[in-house]
Amino acid sequence: MTEVIVEQTGPVLEIVFNRPEKKNALTRAMYQATEAAFKRADEDASIRVVLLTGAGDTFTAGNDIKDFQGRATTDTPTPASPFLVALSGLAKPLVAAVNGAAIGVGTTMLAHCDLVIAARSARFVMPFTSLGLVPEAASSLLFPLLVGHQRASALLLLGEPMDAETAREWGFVNQVVADADLLATARGVASRLAALPPEAVRQTKALIKNGRRDVPGRIEQELVLFHQRLHSPEAAEAFAAFVEKRKPDFSRFS
Repeated sequence: MTEVIVEQTGPVLEIVFNRPEKKNALTRAMYQATEAAFKRADEDASIRVVLLTGAGDTFTAGNDIKDFQGRATTDTPTPASPFLVALSGLAKPLVAAVNGAAIGVGTTMLAHCDLVIAARSARFVMPFTSLGLVPEAASSLLFPLLVGHQRASALLLLGEPMDAETAREWGFVNQVVADADLLATARGVASRLAALPPEAVRQTKALIKNGRRDVPGRIEQELVLFHQRLHSPEAAEAFAAFVEKRKPDFSRFS
């Protein structure tokens, strides 16, 4: 089964995370396929808008914990790095349709989307610290700008969940719709964007993002720390506890 479905319908390129049996947990191949789709969108003049969503009842559960454990024993570069560079640098407008849970990078990637439509079932969680990790995707920079310092601290430090209505009230998503209406609504928004003058849309997106010049540097800074944290004893305990289905014990760490 293709883990990322990429289909062009008219001027809209749809990207679907398609690993529903694993809650669309992202693999190296999925990162690479999505990165390639972003690059294709920017290089193909016939594509005016990108629409991103997940198959089944989950947007994405983020990275696979077992993949994290494997990477913790090697110095293999994270596959998220080129994906995040392509995501943050995408010139075409990006619309996200969020169904169900968006965990970790599933939430942080949305800060780079231009419009986010959420189903009522959507739930956003960034459990980085509980896994002995730090945030990524420049979320430590973008979330305080998007929702405010204290709210960002609750989301990133405590890993508190954010439901769809709260996300709308805080300005993180544009619209909340019934689950059954999600894809049709998002496609409608994408079609509206695609009908506008394409160069004007791209230039306007660039102007809106002009104040985020520190994003590439923050992504790199976070990834360095993230890689270090993957090899930390705290992360090892968190991953082991997850796999063993027990509560982690961080009492021995200082």
